[in-house]
Amino acid sequence: MAACGYHRAMDADDLRSLRLSIDVAARARSAGNHPFGAVLTSADGEVLLEAENTVTTERDVTGHAELNLVRLASGRFTEAELAETTLYSSTEPCAMCAGGIYWSGIGRVVYALPESRLGEFTGADPENPTMHLSARTVLAAGQRAIEVEGPADLPEATAVHEGFWNPNRADHRG
Repeated sequence: MAACGYHRAMDADDLRSLRLSIDVAARARSAGNHPFGAVLTSADGEVLLEAENTVTTERDVTGHAELNLVRLASGRFTEAELAETTLYSSTEPCAMCAGGIYWSGIGRVVYALPESRLGEFTGADPENPTMHLSARTVLAAGQRAIEVEGPADLPEATAVHEGFWNPNRADHRG
């Protein structure tokens, strides 16, 4: 098993890209989806792609922002190019998304809101049946190292979730 890499700390460019991923999450929420967004940048910080969550509007449980981004990226970039990219996520990628990121070959992941904090918002809401498995744990189980940075303490990362989830709900949205 490979350990996740921790090669560099977050800088101003990382925070800018994280804020962009949160803006994408707000767009997803406005469109009627779960408030998650993802952004892919090149090694020099150029924004290559953006993707929002589409679980509700597309009626696809795999329509998480990170997987939507992985699908777009793997169709446009080579494995060598993806190894040089960074995926920014408004919230820590779930186990499914971390697996997709691993298989895509993306070289670095940076996230804002940690899964544990998201769980405080969602509680028992069936809209977020979390596995309580960190992205670092999933990515560290692979054969190649992926750099992981996060969480980033950004108030807007929590604000996009406020009032969206119902932690006491026992049924799905209608």
